[in-house]
Amino acid sequence: MQHELLIRCSSLGKIMTEPKTKAEGELSVGAKTYIRELAQQAIFGIEFEFSSKETDKGLEVEQDSIDLLNRVRGLSLAKNAERRENGYITGECDLYDAERRRGHDLKSSWSAKTFPGWVKDCEDKLYEWQMRGYMMLWDADEWEVNYALVDTPERLIGYEPLQIHVVSHIPEHMRLTTWAIKRDAEKEALIARKCKAAQIYYREAIAEFREIHQPLQMAA
Repeated sequence: MQHELLIRCSSLGKIMTEPKTKAEGELSVGAKTYIRELAQQAIFGIEFEFSSKETDKGLEVEQDSIDLLNRVRGLSLAKNAERRENGYITGECDLYDAERRRGHDLKSSWSAKTFPGWVKDCEDKLYEWQMRGYMMLWDADEWEVNYALVDTPERLIGYEPLQIHVVSHIPEHMRLTTWAIKRDAEKEALIARKCKAAQIYYREAIAEFREIHQPLQMAA
């Protein structure tokens, strides 16, 4: 069982929420709930994985989305397979452009209806913290979330209208929306502070679980 907690970049936003009152301490109620969930996964040795038709599509069309990004932006990036960690966070980014010190996260939209056509529709606090985590791990100056709209595999479509899933006839430059952010030292210091607090609470939560669930001592 892992005793030192490393927060995944994809989940970093869950511990970065600010407490509503000073009495809560460094971590919000929601952050503590999430950390207890991580502790329970470690105690049971079970990962509570989440799957949906949207995540299934993302996995199946990942290369299609990478190819779309490369063509539209004139890049030649390949899927990253390296996982990094720094004692607080861990992550495996999608793409990293070492020459430009810029990373890319890819989100394959479920359909034309859910595709964010405007940058303001892309902005999301969870994704922002994910990008900031990657910037720390890869020592990058900028990070992007790239929303790509590509055809949905037919078996996943179900009863939804075909025309919102078969989109390859739409010009490629209209099927990519990019939201970029720059590195921020103050926000990275906050990440480190929150992660330290999360590690302390994680150890406390495991100790409390063991106290609650002590085995019954049978009378002699």
